[in-house]
Amino acid sequence: MSILIRNARILTFDEAGRDWPEGDILIEGNAIVAVGPGLCPDRAPGRVIEARGMLAMPGLINAHFHSPGNFLRGMVDGLPLEVFMLYEVPPLLDGAPVKRLNYVRTMLGAMEMLRNGVTTVMDDAFHVPVANRDGIDGIVEAYRDSGMRARVAIDQPQLVEYEKYPFLKELLPPDAIAAMEAAPRQSTEELLALYDHLITTWDRTSNGRIAAAISCSAPQRCEVPYLQALSALARKYDLPFNCHILETKLQRVLGEQKFGRSLVRLAHDYGILDEFLVIIHAIWIDDDDIALIARSGATVAHNPLCNLRLGSGVMPFRALRDAGVPICIGTDEAVADDAINPWAAIKMAGLVHTLSDVDYRRWPGAKEILRCAMQGGARALRWPDIGHLSPGARADVILLDLDTLPFTPLNDLHRQLVFCEPAGSVRTTIVDGAVVFEDGRITTMDEAALRQEARDLTAGYREAFAPAIEAARKLEPAYREMVLRAHARDAGMQRRLTR
Repeated sequence: MSILIRNARILTFDEAGRDWPEGDILIEGNAIVAVGPGLCPDRAPGRVIEARGMLAMPGLINAHFHSPGNFLRGMVDGLPLEVFMLYEVPPLLDGAPVKRLNYVRTMLGAMEMLRNGVTTVMDDAFHVPVANRDGIDGIVEAYRDSGMRARVAIDQPQLVEYEKYPFLKELLPPDAIAAMEAAPRQSTEELLALYDHLITTWDRTSNGRIAAAISCSAPQRCEVPYLQALSALARKYDLPFNCHILETKLQRVLGEQKFGRSLVRLAHDYGILDEFLVIIHAIWIDDDDIALIARSGATVAHNPLCNLRLGSGVMPFRALRDAGVPICIGTDEAVADDAINPWAAIKMAGLVHTLSDVDYRRWPGAKEILRCAMQGGARALRWPDIGHLSPGARADVILLDLDTLPFTPLNDLHRQLVFCEPAGSVRTTIVDGAVVFEDGRITTMDEAALRQEARDLTAGYREAFAPAIEAARKLEPAYREMVLRAHARDAGMQRRLTR
């Protein structure tokens, strides 16, 4: 099917940065074949979308996301990551099939993203208590059916809980240590078998719209052979490899205490720091870390809203950019942001770094932030044919109504896209040449029925959560003491506000 988007204002985000005050976009199948003013296709297109008064631009790329948090918005206070993770793990619900629960939960997030003009997501999905084929398939099938473009990873740590942290074992009572040691964990062989299923079943399916990604959660949470096997898979199949590194000061302290080096240096020494790696957060990094990342070709996934919600700190954006490190932007999980809105993450990326440098000439501008969201996102996901409107690119296009408050009056389009949070101005979302959102509704799902099923599935959620919350409260004093000890150490840098 062909689609002609006619008479739109166009931001292409192509290599030349071409913008058209008024122009057309011709789509055939799942690709863009022409962009520019006054297109006259040789044959009548299957559909014409009259877009005068609209802005056409590439769909947003949510470069870091955890769909298992989709049911948990508003459930947890802002807490330091290590304490927060005690409370944010969703419980299993009695009687709810894992596959269906994962499917509905993932579709709920896809619904929100499509409405916000997000066409592509990298879902670093964790599983409770262990990963299995049904759970993985439920997530991937949801993205397939939603119409989104998605890469899905299996984010599953391997080590005993207290081995992931400094100081913790000595702070825990014996019964807590025993419980942690008895908790289910998956071997390298088990997890690699699940990756074999994910890749052979789902990678490059739905005409390339659905694909696999790799994740180790974090280098300090997994066995070294597993890390290296995952890196080999990324290289073999050309897949992004997600890895949380130095999100918090405690992780900085852990690296020095347990490994005698930064976790970035650790990833380098293990042989996993390369162009396939997507380093998530990268807040407590130093100049040596930045140099290593820059030489490796890795990308950094910036999640500014989550970083503030959990008090993790402010990522050194300008230092990374000056070193030539590609940066993409993500929302992280709904429970750490309470929304799935990359527009808000983009805005925060444009604001928070004004606190890092007194020289305002070094503050990120709107165009730079948008380049991170588009080109950086495409690079992180290893999909060079998204994030721009140009011949040969995938037809992922969104239309925003310029006759809305965020654009009234229209003074500077790029600044207003970044700072005016125009999620509510999205009128049409096209993914892979298919219209998946228009006229206020998503075309690929029954939204009301899906919301109702989500409510039905979570009817007993708070009650099911109660034992986990009670267990977390018992452990929290030890975790709080651990975090405070880490913050009392001199890390040689400061990424938080101080008195």
